Amino acid sequence: MHIVILDKDEAVIRRSVESGYGVALVHPSPYNEGDQIVIHVRQSGLYQVQLDEALGAHIVYLQQEARYAIPLLPALRTCYPAQAFMGSMHLLTLSKVEQPGRRNLALNPYDHHHTIGLFPHAKANVETRGEMVFAARNAIDGNFANHSHGEYPFESWGINRDPKAELRLDFGRPVRMDEIRLTLRADWPHDSWWTQASITDNEGETYRLPLKKEELPQRFPIKAKVVTSITLHDLKKAEDDPSPFPALTQLEIWGVEA
Repeated sequence: MHIVILDKDEAVIRRSVESGYGVALVHPSPYNEGDQIVIHVRQSGLYQVQLDEALGAHIVYLQQEARYAIPLLPALRTCYPAQAFMGSMHLLTLSKVEQPGRRNLALNPYDHHHTIGLFPHAKANVETRGEMVFAARNAIDGNFANHSHGEYPFESWGINRDPKAELRLDFGRPVRMDEIRLTLRADWPHDSWWTQASITDNEGETYRLPLKKEELPQRFPIKAKVVTSITLHDLKKAEDDPSPFPALTQLEIWGVEA
């Protein structure tokens, strides 16, 4: 397995070397627009990756080739720490993961619109004004700060007031989920909230989740089931609240590998 950094013309800038329990790539230069990270593994599976020190090391599911476009344009960076992918020294790491225990299967701060072969992946049919600070990927980045909005660290999934908003989460492989958790954005009174949400899995089973005006994660244990994707939909806004702005800070799917 290895990691390479390619420039906008697909030329190799830097390549990883063996290190510790996997490989590491040290890139002692600033990134340029169009650079991308490409990961090659012999077999699709679970790996621990660090693509940037500010975002840390996380367990993700990789296909045999995964690609990550480095977000450098200001419009793409509103959902990240200011230091992410900046500066002139970068450390990227990759190692194989043995079967992990029960955890949040939705977590992936390295997800964004243009990731390829790296899961879980979140995609929505609407995001407020198309801004990254309101993108679907924010709901699975592991950041629970929810008392403001519109800038990091208060990124969220914003639905642009659309009652038909949906967010699809693709795990990239079968997983066994046993609990759903939702954390609403709680920038009250600017924000409203949802009184109910529904989640439908790839086999068509729907779970209806009663919600309350709560700033902490709301937990919904379910009968364990193997799924490959879920869709969050039918978000019902509180009718007695004048604010038109409900939003989601985190979606968690707890369980184990299948």
